[in-house]
Amino acid sequence: MIQERAVPCLSWACRLFVGGILLVSALGKSLDLAGFVEVLFTYRAMPASFLWPIALMVTGLEWVLGVWVLSGWRLATGALAALVLYAGYAVVMTLSLVRGLDLANCGCYGVFFPQPLRWYSPLEDLVLAGMCYALRITARKVSVPH
Repeated sequence: MIQERAVPCLSWACRLFVGGILLVSALGKSLDLAGFVEVLFTYRAMPASFLWPIALMVTGLEWVLGVWVLSGWRLATGALAALVLYAGYAVVMTLSLVRGLDLANCGCYGVFFPQPLRWYSPLEDLVLAGMCYALRITARKVSVPH
């Protein structure tokens, strides 16, 4: 069991890491949205007419969630929203791997820090989802007065 004093430290560590990753990811996509749309096209999962709206939605969502998590406002809810996002990313990547796609860039950080889609790519998102879960749990413990 986690020591009572360690809970706030774990919460802060998860909060800074998850919030930071969300903002870095949003920044990478924002710097070249057209490039991110091209990456989405390589997934061959949706009609081309949907790619720009999806790119804008994903990028905007990452900006909002990054600021939300870092702000600490209703942190447990923000952590849950980020958990759902990362779990969704893991599902999309897993399905892409099952379909046999060989992607030079998974799009996680836009086009400026390309990461190929590898067998462990979904696991990275599951680790982030796990950090979001830990953040949700610790945020609830930190916010409850003793």
